[in-house]
Parts: sequence; C-alpha cells; structure tokens
Amino acid sequence: MSKLSILQNIPCTLVTGFLGSGKTTVINQLLNFKPLNERWALLINEFGRIGIDGALLANAKSQDKAKSDIAISEVSGGCICCTSQLPLQVALSRLLTEQHPQRLIIEPTGLAHPRQLLRQLNDPHWQTALSMQAVVTVFNALQWQQPKYRSHTGYQAHVAAADVLVINRYQQLNKAELLALKAWISTLNTHSQIIWAKPASQDKIDSIDPNISDSKTSVDFDRYLSELIVPLTQPSVVINKSATANQNSTRINSSVINPGVVKSSSNHVRKVVADQPPYYYHDQRQDMLVGGWRLPAASIFDFAKLKLWLLQLPNWQRIKGLINTTEGWLQLNFTPDSLTIETSDAQLDNRLEIILAADTDSTQDKIEQREIWDSWNSQLMALVV
Repeated sequence: MSKLSILQNIPCTLVTGFLGSGKTTVINQLLNFKPLNERWALLINEFGRIGIDGALLANAKSQDKAKSDIAISEVSGGCICCTSQLPLQVALSRLLTEQHPQRLIIEPTGLAHPRQLLRQLNDPHWQTALSMQAVVTVFNALQWQQPKYRSHTGYQAHVAAADVLVINRYQQLNKAELLALKAWISTLNTHSQIIWAKPASQDKIDSIDPNISDSKTSVDFDRYLSELIVPLTQPSVVINKSATANQNSTRINSSVINPGVVKSSSNHVRKVVADQPPYYYHDQRQDMLVGGWRLPAASIFDFAKLKLWLLQLPNWQRIKGLINTTEGWLQLNFTPDSLTIETSDAQLDNRLEIILAADTDSTQDKIEQREIWDSWNSQLMALVV
C-alpha cells in the first residue's frame, strides 16, 4: 500500500484567476485562517521558470508566526494543466506524502486552463486523497473594463470555472457598470457566488453590490474576511459537474514529461533549469513573452532607474520580483493598473520575472527576439550599482 493511498479526504481549495487578478493577495488572506495547531500546504504553478510567487509567499510566511507551519511547493516553467498529468501528480504526491498537510491550496498560473485542471483533479487517483472544496476565482474588475480582456477566452474560462468569484478593484466602477459586470458574469456562469473584496488599508467603503440598497452600506474588512473563509468548507458545484462529465473518460497518458520544474518543499529539484545564479532566460508561450533573471544577492540595483526601466518595457502585463536595491530588499508586484512595492527580508538571490503580450502584427523571428532580450539583459545589468 502506498503512502498516498493512506491519505484520505484532505480538504483542497483551488484558487484561480487570470494574470494580474490578485491571487497572491487572496491566498495570503486565506492563509491567515490557518489554526496554529494545523499544518497546511500550498502548491503554486508559475508560468515562468524563476519562481517568484513561492518566494513572495515564503517571505510573508517568515514575517507571520501564524503562517510558519505552511509547506510551499512549486511547479514552474509552464501550466500544470497542459500536455500531461505528470507534473501535477509528482508535485501533489510528494507534497502530500512528505508534509502530511491537513489542508491544501492550489494556485495555478494565471494563464492556466481551469477546466483541464479540474478534470485532472477528478482523476480516480485523487478522488479519495483529496476532498475538493469550492473553486475560488479572483477577478480584477479594472481588467474587465477593457474589451481585450472581456473577449479573451482564457479570461472568460476562469469566470466559467468559479464557484466563488472574489471581485477586487471595483471601486472606480459606477452603478451602471457594476450592473453590466454582473450581467456579463451571468452569461458565463449562472451559479457562482460573488464576494466583493475590500482592501485592508481602508476602514470602510460603500457597498457596491447592485442588489444591496443604499441603506446597507459600510461593509468592512472583517466582514469581507468572514465571507472569504466560507468557501474553504463548501462543496464545489463546478467540480461535481466535471466529475460527472468525466466518468467515462480515459486517463491522460502520464508518460509525456512536461519540461517545467517541479520543486518540493524539501527543495529537491527533479529537473534543474534555474539552479544557481546568475541565470537568465526568455521564451514565448501562447500569446505571451516571458523572461526572467536570478542574480547573486550581492548585486544591488539602483531602484529609481530599475523602476523606470521596467515600466518602459513594451506591452508588459506582469512584473514580479524580489530585488536587492539601493532602498533595501524590495518585493515588486506590478500589473498595468497597480504598482505594489513592499519591503522584504534579505533573500538568497535577486529574482525578477516579466510577462509581455506578444505583438501579433510583428514579423520578428526567434533570432530577432533573442537579440531584443539580450539587449534588455545588458540594460538590466547596467543598473547594478
């Protein structure tokens, strides 16, 4: 009998959301609910190879004793829902058998295909080990205002796969826009519950749910958190439907190996892609360009110049990093509508990753793309003090 077969009904929550939706913030809020006497685990899948989200959450864990008993494992370098089940099986099996968590949270990349991942998690291999709870999808309302997002099939897929939609960045929308947003969501998903997120930095905001009268306002952050914890113990309508549709399907052949990196919480690496700094890569996947750097911790960047350089990159969609700068160690989390900069503990190395929208009208070949990235690499290195 395998160790995995002994594990039974571990509560598992899938937290999805399109690129730049704010998943890391919501996951940090969920982790705050961990009882001190429980061990939780977090499986993170990143589109890039560097592994920024895991480092960001590990940094938050080091600053919060309540989060100290959380095992973090990463699958980097691609989407775990693509090509084969092997990366997911390896990462999950290792995490469960080595760490024995009492609750599991899975964060797929923002460019994932949620339906494919749900089908994988409904495989008989996991049905007894995992008890799948409500799928939580984080939704950026400012993104929705832009037609390029509303018409994007990947953006729509995350909404369609949600049991619970956590909507943030909605404060700038007026009543008519909020009604239009809810109507648009209903065309993709008729059953999802909506939670309106509230920033912790504000004491009170007006309730903007169009179904709530003006007299029922002032939903505070504690109220939001009390709503957010509920999906951790709710059964998933979406996953149950997926299981029913999947009953007669065959298992995916797991002999095809995904080229990504599988790292366990014990820091074992199945395939070393970004082992020791200095390391730099770039790639194109789907309609996105992605590149990243791991550099020695002793490399200190001029922060003002670094920020200016990053923001002038063309068509960037996401910038994440843990960087040693002239202003100390900083964690960067940039989206086109939000620039978040926070202090960080000292790290073992500098990490930076950027995702850009590919120019579909461009005729650049791989050689030209490599020349552009090499030029950016030289420019970045010139910012080291």
